[in-house]
Amino acid sequence: MRTEQSGGVWRSAAVWVLAALVLLGVTAGAQGPRPARPLLVPESLGGSVSFDLYCASCHGRGGRGDGPTGASLRTRPADLTVLTRNNHDAFPRDRVLSYIEGSTRAVAHGSPDMPVWGPTLRALDASDARVTVRLRNLVAFIESIQQAPVSGAGATAGAVPADGAWLFRTYCAPCHGTGAGGDGVMAGQLRRVPPNLTSFASRNGGVFPAERLRGVINGTGVASHGDRDMPVWGAVFKRLPVGGADADARIDAIVRFLQEIQERPAE
Repeated sequence: MRTEQSGGVWRSAAVWVLAALVLLGVTAGAQGPRPARPLLVPESLGGSVSFDLYCASCHGRGGRGDGPTGASLRTRPADLTVLTRNNHDAFPRDRVLSYIEGSTRAVAHGSPDMPVWGPTLRALDASDARVTVRLRNLVAFIESIQQAPVSGAGATAGAVPADGAWLFRTYCAPCHGTGAGGDGVMAGQLRRVPPNLTSFASRNGGVFPAERLRGVINGTGVASHGDRDMPVWGAVFKRLPVGGADADARIDAIVRFLQEIQERPAE
């Protein structure tokens, strides 16, 4: 009797195990590997990330107009690395920005094959501030891949200068604000609120931490400038056109500018 009961128990257990295995198999089949869908709006706002996602298929990873889909277009994609050379050795930053954004063009990015990225990105991302910063960073990346000017007299005309105020307004102000108070147009969209850059000295016992700031800007020992939304400017500056200030000089200029705008202790 016990043997029959025991056998019945084992048979029942076997049935439940089999049912469980079948159920797991069905579930695994239903939830099996699916092809990854392309990420239309990446979390990172880095210019190189946006370029790889939105531009490289036509213009190529290096921006030379040799992307894999370029041959199928009616108009050959432009070589984006010679914009400075073709503009009297001066990178046409504002013109490139408006051209990509599409606000000044009636045609679609110069050809019906190519989208107007301003409206397209705003349709994908609810934050207009994020789109604005993404476009600015995209233009900065395109500037960074320019070929060196060929003319001797104008060799430095298109290079980024070592002007701290200009560099800050161009590369830092969208997040940190024009006054460096952490209130840029992008501040509300970041996971971490940008700090008030004018209070470094007061928060450091009255001593301006110049070397530490150089490391943060350059990216030395700091993962992605502290936040992956923010680029490591040392790497960006090293890719900018040669002939003007080098990366270290630009970083030094930004640090000097920040030192000059530090809050003064109350008298």
